[in-house]
Amino acid sequence: MRSPLVLALAPELQLLSRRSIRAASPRWLSTSPSLGAPRSSKAPLGTVFFLQNRLFDRSSCLDSIISRRNSRATSTSTSSTTPPSNPQSQTPQLSELAPHRRRQARKQALAQATSSEAPLPPDASSLLTSAAAAQPKDSFRRTFSTFLSLSKPRLTVLVVLSAMAPYALYPVPEMLMPTMTETPSLSPLTLFFLTTGTALCSASANTLNMLYEPSTDAKMTRTRNRPLVRGLISNRAAALFAILCGAAGAGALYFGVNPTVSFLGLSNIVLYAGVYTPLKAVTAFNTWVGAVVGGIPPLMGWAAAAGEAATKDGSWRELLLASDGSSIGGWLLAGLLFAWQFPHFMALSWPIREEYKAAGLRMLAWTNPARNGRVALRYSLVFFPLCFGLCAAGVTDWYFALTSLPINLWLAREAVRFWKFEGHKGSARGLFWASVWHLPGVMILALLHKKGMWSRAWRSVFGDDEEGEWEEEELEEMASMTATTVAQKDETTTQPGR
Repeated sequence: MRSPLVLALAPELQLLSRRSIRAASPRWLSTSPSLGAPRSSKAPLGTVFFLQNRLFDRSSCLDSIISRRNSRATSTSTSSTTPPSNPQSQTPQLSELAPHRRRQARKQALAQATSSEAPLPPDASSLLTSAAAAQPKDSFRRTFSTFLSLSKPRLTVLVVLSAMAPYALYPVPEMLMPTMTETPSLSPLTLFFLTTGTALCSASANTLNMLYEPSTDAKMTRTRNRPLVRGLISNRAAALFAILCGAAGAGALYFGVNPTVSFLGLSNIVLYAGVYTPLKAVTAFNTWVGAVVGGIPPLMGWAAAAGEAATKDGSWRELLLASDGSSIGGWLLAGLLFAWQFPHFMALSWPIREEYKAAGLRMLAWTNPARNGRVALRYSLVFFPLCFGLCAAGVTDWYFALTSLPINLWLAREAVRFWKFEGHKGSARGLFWASVWHLPGVMILALLHKKGMWSRAWRSVFGDDEEGEWEEEELEEMASMTATTVAQKDETTTQPGR
């Protein structure tokens, strides 16, 4: 805004500038690049100053900015007496901005469009909590939904399925009841106790996790709708539910499966609720501890099946560290679940990294975003040798290495994008959904390519010339194993009499 003094002296300054222009040589005003301005001028300093300012047209950018500020000031002063108009009309249009402002606005809009991440779907606990809150206070549906939300049902189902798949992949002839034959085989009753006990242990660990961090859950949009945060259940009732589920789950695994599986179930409760959960506020290394927790259920399923086929004492060494190398398949499946945790969680935590930071939970998504992408990529590449190892260990046939290649390449491709863009441009969401579909895809393919399954199905349907030889060899092997078991029992019964 010009001062009144400048406005008053404007005619005199204009006259002075005209006289100076006439007195000056027209040669140095030429646009020729070879001719420059004179080094000195006879005009006074003030005259030259005003002359140089009048030789060029003044930009209207400053006037437009001042006029917009004045219009905003008048509009805000009258807003108290008149109702507000449409807010879109008060914002300047893109065509009214200066050229450099237009470019900046376009860049900001493009950056927001490319970096915007659609929100991830809510977890089952939040949905069940909302359903429970809508029911009458003392109704059965409210109570059942509240306790079910404490168990994190989606996570519990994933844990149970990761224990069932290795149980089914264990290399035994067929699933028969042990009471029907003396030969070692997989039992549906053992499978029932395995799934029930694993689900109860998972529910106990998840409930203890919610009991430990209700204050941090309240600070995050993903967890603020959980039952303990909303006060749908007391801490005492939740603690009692966790203790009962843990005791019942460990008991079901001990008496229905074997002591080794029961010990693994209890270890998972301690690791998840007692180690992983407190470490979340201390160090980003908590993700590796959580990955160990995810790798234990496959070992539980493998040990349960190995216990059915055990020919010695059935100790944890025979089930998990067999001298003949038969337990390698269980460790490979555990490694598969361990490696899967990283691309899945790194992609899951990236869109809500600021909420983790505000809640005081140390995750690589905000403590070290570059390393977050590298870790996701590194463990995504581990699936190639793991799938190859399952074929070499005799768990699956060699076609599994070929059929699992496309889905492993898909996960690796999304992990490369996630590492390259550090979560931006939709790479985090792409990796998240790739990991969601990758795990069940690999497990289903492994079950379809279980070694010897299709050959036995072919023989049972169409028959084979070698069927009798195959049955005789299998029967001889089973008879020798049964004779060894009976001899050991006779030794233990006759030893006290001596």
